[in-house]
Amino acid sequence: MKICIIGAGSPYTPEILEQLAVMRDSLPIKEISLMDIDESRLDIMFGFCTRYATELGFDVTITKTTDRKTAIDGACFVNTQIRVGGNAARAQDERISLSMGLVGQETTGAGGFAKALRTIPAMLDIANDVAEISPDAWIINYTNPTGLVVEAVEKYSKAKIAGLCAGGLFAQDWTARATGCKPNDVRYDFAGLNHMNFSYNITIKGRPLTDTEFKAVAKEVGAVDTSLILKLGVLPSPYLYHYYHESKSIDSVKEKTRGEAVIELEKDLYKEFADPDLCTKPKSLTKRGGGGYSAVATSVMSAIYNNLDTWAVINTANRGALQFLPDNAVVEVPCIVNASGITPIVQSPPPEAVRGLICAVKNYESLTVEAAVTGSHDTALLALLAHPLVRDYETIKELFEKLLKANREYLTAFFKD
Repeated sequence: MKICIIGAGSPYTPEILEQLAVMRDSLPIKEISLMDIDESRLDIMFGFCTRYATELGFDVTITKTTDRKTAIDGACFVNTQIRVGGNAARAQDERISLSMGLVGQETTGAGGFAKALRTIPAMLDIANDVAEISPDAWIINYTNPTGLVVEAVEKYSKAKIAGLCAGGLFAQDWTARATGCKPNDVRYDFAGLNHMNFSYNITIKGRPLTDTEFKAVAKEVGAVDTSLILKLGVLPSPYLYHYYHESKSIDSVKEKTRGEAVIELEKDLYKEFADPDLCTKPKSLTKRGGGGYSAVATSVMSAIYNNLDTWAVINTANRGALQFLPDNAVVEVPCIVNASGITPIVQSPPPEAVRGLICAVKNYESLTVEAAVTGSHDTALLALLAHPLVRDYETIKELFEKLLKANREYLTAFFKD
């Protein structure tokens, strides 16, 4: 069994390796192919992962390549975690957004729009290679914005893809911490999009939460005001902070954006990874954030490989799971996964107070996917117009020109004439 990791120079790669070692009995992997276009980062991560596998007692062959087709050939699963333009492009998106008085965040609003336009063409190239070289393989995607990436791949390629995010398990963890129960005892409805979702109808071993328990769980969310959560009656994704506390979101990163902070952090992080004596994950890796994907990813891979009916929150085509959205729109909902693929579970409707926001952002997402594929300036402007955090037409015209100019080398579809 072979898997490959595209974007393997990422600091998230060791977490995947570690979880694969934990799952070695159910996922009998013989080869892990590391692929990246950044040869320096690839060499560093290959060296570290080789040492780390030995430390874990994980008997697996680790290879490296800058050739994508070589990595994909023969793979059962293709893990994708790319960042087109690197963190420099991310920081640039954030600064352009903030200069226009808009939220500067890499998956939300104007920043997420720019990242989607850069990322979707690259992910479609990968998907087309997978469909041609290893047509039975599944793409296990962590590349953001994952909902838009999955919608593009499902609509414009023949590849099989599962879009993953650790956020689908947050409600389990929040409830377990607040009540002392086990995470696996917690069940809930979950509706929305990636980084735009809500958990509700929460139960512990089939018993609904009491009002006191729900208040305690609401406090665990942290990012969104607890009194607002109690009014909504649902647990929002922490990313709803950018919608419900827009002014605070903008003010909090004016001095230093998250992208700028990550650039500084990774300078030291890669020095640690390059140390030939380092055999375990550096402590500073916890500051990088965004972890937790690997447990979800290996669970999904095991479900497919071993034909085990498994519950997982996945970004996939709606197919009736959320009845207020189109069937071909990609949503983030609980699914049953096995060797036959991904089957979304129909969810009870979320409260009306949040339904409209989900619809508006889904509209933006579908328009953005179309714009990224076609290079249509008009569709791109309509996408920004549809986004609740952008909207103003005069602002949109100036913003789009700035984003186009800054990302010209990655947005060839928009300059084809």
